Amino acid sequence: MQQTTARKRIWGWFFFDWASQPYNTLLITFIFAPYIKDLIGDGAQAQTVWGFGIGAAGLVIAILAPILGALADNSGNRLRWIWLFSAMYIIGSFGLWWAAPDSFNLTTTLLFFAIGMIGMEFATIFTNSMLPELGSAEEVGRISGNGWAFGYVGGLLALVIMLTLFAEDASSGKTLIGINPLFGLDASAREGTRFVGPLTAIWFAVFMIPFVLWVRDPKPSKPVKGATAKALKDVWGTIRNLPQTPSLFAYLGSSMFYRDALNGMYTFGGIYAAGVLNWSVVDVGIFGILAIISGAIFAWLGGRADMKFGPKPVIKICILILCAVAISIVFVSRESVFGMAIEETSKLPDIIFYVLGAAIGAAGGVIQSASRSMMVRQAIPDRTAESFGLYALAGKATSFIAPFLIGIMTAVSGSQQIGVTPLIALFLLGLILLRWVDPKGDHSTWGTVS
Repeated sequence: MQQTTARKRIWGWFFFDWASQPYNTLLITFIFAPYIKDLIGDGAQAQTVWGFGIGAAGLVIAILAPILGALADNSGNRLRWIWLFSAMYIIGSFGLWWAAPDSFNLTTTLLFFAIGMIGMEFATIFTNSMLPELGSAEEVGRISGNGWAFGYVGGLLALVIMLTLFAEDASSGKTLIGINPLFGLDASAREGTRFVGPLTAIWFAVFMIPFVLWVRDPKPSKPVKGATAKALKDVWGTIRNLPQTPSLFAYLGSSMFYRDALNGMYTFGGIYAAGVLNWSVVDVGIFGILAIISGAIFAWLGGRADMKFGPKPVIKICILILCAVAISIVFVSRESVFGMAIEETSKLPDIIFYVLGAAIGAAGGVIQSASRSMMVRQAIPDRTAESFGLYALAGKATSFIAPFLIGIMTAVSGSQQIGVTPLIALFLLGLILLRWVDPKGDHSTWGTVS
């Protein structure tokens, strides 16, 4: 009976990845972002405002993430925090329905998007902090990889549903399979594409049910008196003492840069393809299907590689692949491919971008799973939520800088291709800092850190 309960708890934890993945897949990358480009018209301008909007949300996440994590460790019961931020996820994503062509308000749209994104990221902090309790140190890599692969499959299914049944082509008004959007949604008002917001919210609410039924927080609830003050004190103490734990310090720095670069790829991939290659929302969606399929397959394989070789070499290989992709993206456009002029009607840029998308999906799925596994090894014993809060801080500390840099670079150059070049430097910085990361972490030193 105990084994069955443990298995259900793992599957309940998997379902958070399944439920939350559409925010990344449908909203950040493949459907809503290119739709914003359609509304704004100019690809460079869309990339600029998208960068500033995402950057502002990332700044909020960076500031609050470690504090919330420490507060959860001090006051107990991470589940109530998950419910709070789940509500933000649902409200923010559902609100994107009102981004209508005839009444488009960029500020309101970005506000709803930021609310949902903040909810998703903060809920993820607390679900990630449960990972060490799901298996042994040797098993968490496989569990993390399986969860990430499961989430990718959920994102893929949601994307297929969106493309075939709802998201209309702007010119024809038809979905990918040539039908009108379901439920009588008005294609001329882009209601099919706008339904991506409510669909994401409904998807999350429905598929969180297994999580609600099967996941229980083993951490006992503690008295909440003075929890906030203690959380602030703990976070400051941990940050102040990071130089005494060089592996954790190096890993937080490394992941700060390479995860930010990867998020930049996801965040701007759809807008970039729409602007540089003139892809429609449907075209970007097909690109997304390929990326997600490769992501799901390789996240599963990566979990097994993590279990056999450990997360560090897996992360290193993924960074090298993603850095090569980032360089390649800059040299692919409608006019030329890697410096060679091509006919404007050539399909070569599309084919290459599909291949690059598959590589992003594969390496991206593996590196995110392995990074979560690595953080389990680096986490502070008995302060896992705070540790994953710091991990979220590391993931967001520069996440507002990368979009801002891309926004500024794009605005100054007027070129989407030049605008994404900061991603290359971020990947390289992450690779360099990874050198000082001990795969086993600094657990032996925590007893001396006050």
